[in-house]
Amino acid sequence: MLTIFQNAIRNKQCLLIDYEPGLRVIEPHAIGYGSDGQLLVRAFQTEGVSASGEHTNWKLLRVDRLKAANDNGTTFEGPRDGYRRGDKVMKRGIIEQL
Repeated sequence: MLTIFQNAIRNKQCLLIDYEPGLRVIEPHAIGYGSDGQLLVRAFQTEGVSASGEHTNWKLLRVDRLKAANDNGTTFEGPRDGYRRGDKVMKRGIIEQL
């Protein structure tokens, strides 16, 4: 799963993910480790469902909660407004970022 996200970030590929409560399309911007060592992805969700009710917004996703992640065949331009390099939530290190 890590390789999928690294490639998507490098190539600015949108991903279709299955993450509770269902399918979402995201633009991954960074992947790294949280304070408890969990693998996290900072992404902008462009469509799909959301437990918070915010279907288009910034999301912080736990990779261990993903059921699937696949390239959906589309790309995005680059960092979205509001993106900050060096995501402070990823306290144990960032593996890949835009």
